Amino acid sequence: MAVLQLLVLLTLANSAPVAASHLCGDLWQQPIDGGLRLRDEAPLFGRSKTWRGLAAATLACALAAPALGLAWTLGAQVGALAMLGDLAASFVKRRLQLPAGARAPRLDSLPEALLPAWCLREDLGLSAGEALLGVLGFVLAVRLASPLLYRLRLRPRPW
Repeated sequence: MAVLQLLVLLTLANSAPVAASHLCGDLWQQPIDGGLRLRDEAPLFGRSKTWRGLAAATLACALAAPALGLAWTLGAQVGALAMLGDLAASFVKRRLQLPAGARAPRLDSLPEALLPAWCLREDLGLSAGEALLGVLGFVLAVRLASPLLYRLRLRPRPW
C-alpha cells in the first residue's frame, strides 16, 4: 500500500505543473532561476521550471495525501521534494548543454522520484527496497506514458 501511495503522489507531482500550465496559460509562469545564467552561459534551470509548477506539485500532493491516508504535510513534502529533484535534473541537463525539452530518459524522472522516496521513506512507512521499487515503478511509468502524452498533446514535444 505504501508503494502505491508513493506512486500516486509522484504521479501527481509530475503532472500538476503540466496541468497548471494548461489551466493558467501565462499566469504565474516566472522561472525559478529568474533567467540566471552561469559561466557556461546556460540557464541555471531553464524557463520551464516555474514557481507555478513548484506550487502546483506541492499543493496537489498536499490535497491528495489525506485521501491516501497520509498527512497533508507529508504530501506537501513529497510534492516539493519531487520538484527539487526535477530542478536538480534540469541543472545537470543544462550543464551537459542539452537543449530545453531534450529527453534524457533516466535523468528526466529518476531524481524526481528518488529524492522524495529516499528522504521520506520512513515517514511513508517504506523499507529501503520498497522505496527503490517505487522509484523504479515511477521511472518505468513515465517512460511508457510519455509517448502517449505527447501524442495526446498533453505534454509539449521536446523538439
